[in-house]
Parts: sequence; C-alpha cells; structure tokens
Amino acid sequence: MVHMKKLKIGVIGLGGIANFHIGGIEQSPDAELWAICDVNEKALAERGDALRIPEERRYAKHEDMLQNKELDAVMIGTPNFNHFQVAFDAIQYGMPFALEKPIAMNTKEAEILREELGKSPIPHMVCFTYRYKAAARYARQLIREGKLGRIHHVYSQYLQGWAINEEVPLVWRFSKELSGSGALGDLGSHILDLHRFLVGETEKVIGHADTIIRERSLPRGEGTGEVDVDDFCHVLAKLEGGISSSMEISRFAYGRGNYQRIEIYGSKGSLVYSLEENDTLEVNFADEEGGFRSADIPEACRAEQMQSFFNLLLGKADGLDATIEDGYINQRTLDAIIESFEQERWVSAK
Repeated sequence: MVHMKKLKIGVIGLGGIANFHIGGIEQSPDAELWAICDVNEKALAERGDALRIPEERRYAKHEDMLQNKELDAVMIGTPNFNHFQVAFDAIQYGMPFALEKPIAMNTKEAEILREELGKSPIPHMVCFTYRYKAAARYARQLIREGKLGRIHHVYSQYLQGWAINEEVPLVWRFSKELSGSGALGDLGSHILDLHRFLVGETEKVIGHADTIIRERSLPRGEGTGEVDVDDFCHVLAKLEGGISSSMEISRFAYGRGNYQRIEIYGSKGSLVYSLEENDTLEVNFADEEGGFRSADIPEACRAEQMQSFFNLLLGKADGLDATIEDGYINQRTLDAIIESFEQERWVSAK
C-alpha cells in the first residue's frame, strides 16, 4: 500500500479563527500543520511551543513563510485589513492559499486580487464556511432539482449577541480602518454568499445600518475609542429572476450565539435552512402532504471546509468551493450596501 506524503500547511495569523483552521488540519489524513506566522512574537512563541512547531518554522513575517518552497499551501486568517496584502503576496510567490473573508477592504482591492490571479492562476479557496454545511448543500441540490419551482422570496437572518456586552473592548472588529465594515462584513458577507450559492446573483440593494454602542474601552490602557462600524444592518435586495430578498444582520441579538436562518419560498415548495448548534433543513413540497417536515440530509452533502481545501490541492475538488471571483462579487455587493445605507437609496450591485 502506497502512503501518500502529507501536505505541509502553514497558518498565517494566530487569532481566534486559527483554532478552526488548525483543528481542520489536525483532523485531516491528508495534511499536517508545518509552519505558523504571526506578528505578535509572544503569541508566536506560545502557540509554537503548544503546537510543537520548531522555531525555524515560526515566522514573524508572512513574506518569509511564503518563500519557503517546502510548504504546499497556506491558510490566511489575519484580521480583515491584512487579507489583501497577504493574498497578493501569496499570488506573487505562487503559493496556494485559503483566504478568510471578506477578501479585501473594498472592491478595488478585490479587483486587483482577481486580476493578479488571472495572470498567475494558482489553487486557492475563499473561506465562506457555510457552503460546507450539509443542510445548505442539500438545499442547493433541491433548488437545482426544481423542487421549489420558481423562487419568489428569500428571507435571511444571521444573528449574534456578543457585542451587546458594553464591557467588550474596542477590538479590531469595531474599527472601520481594520475591518472595513462591522456586522455587515463580518456576518452579512456569509449570508450574501449563501444567497448566491443557493439562488443566484444580487442585482440591487438598499440597506439600513446603525451603531448601538458608540464608544468602547481601549483594549490596552485607559480611555475609550469610537466604534465607527455598523452593529446591525438590514438589507432589502432584488436578486436575478425577480427574486425579492431581505437580510437581517446583527451582533446585538440577545441570547444568540451563531444563529442563521434562511427561508426560501417558490411556486411549488419552500425550505428553511437553520443553524445554531447544528444545521438543519425543513422542506414543504406541493407534491407531498403534511406541510413542513425535517429533511433527511444525504451523506453525500456532508463536507468539511479544510478537507475540501486539501481535496482541491490534490485535484479532487467537488466544484462547490468559493474562489476569488466569488469573493470579488461578495465585496462588490458589500460596498453597494454600504453606499446604499450611507446615501439612503437603492444601489446597483452589478
């Protein structure tokens, strides 16, 4: 029996999302965590020791890691303001990568990444995590099989409650300079991608957003700083084919941890995808009696994000992974929503 060599993976950025990436690497039979990178020397030393990464494979600068020819790919999980530069450099060095969303701070940056990859294509993936939920994949399959008929409405929520605590300090997610936007880019980017994944493109949008807690204590030292991003964002949109949608996004939904719900209504059926602890799917079809029922999700719809990235690197992708093109379209829509709520008018997302 031939034992394949494991893919050597580097992780750039050791913040909260790194735990998810590293867990996925450790669970995979096809990959190993081989190198880590973070500008925080203390975090780099502590995590390096805990993960048993030799000191020569711990990097303070991502450029140094990207030039290591022994690496097969990197995971980019830095704060939003770094996404563009690290991904840009990965393309220049020809290093395959998985990139956290949103891919950039604005459409212009996203367009540059798209153009650079067009000149020098390399295997890559954008981490729109909820494409890997079995319930979402099965919903997509049912819609493509025509079980809902013509789609009329999509109603979506993505609600978290952590920011309601006034003691939470002014972390980077509350700064426009570091994050680009607030709840919209953090949570709304996922819902926008699921809308495309499930039913199609967004044509035009109008949004309402606001900041509930406008000042928070600074993470280091005394004093407070301004929160200059949205705490919530509600969006009406027209999707292709005349589909009408609404999206409710908030980090101020008391009692919610990581709650998603998408209801899709068509001419012959409807479905409800929801996620809290687990992802579930309810369906209601015209050719069945009894109203809404829980759907039995086929095993073939089950997927894991990191393993899907390794499958991509190994030439075994299923075609459902998000690309920089998807990330670009997502960023363009985010920017249209920001423009719409700043100017209080409908804005084209095309």
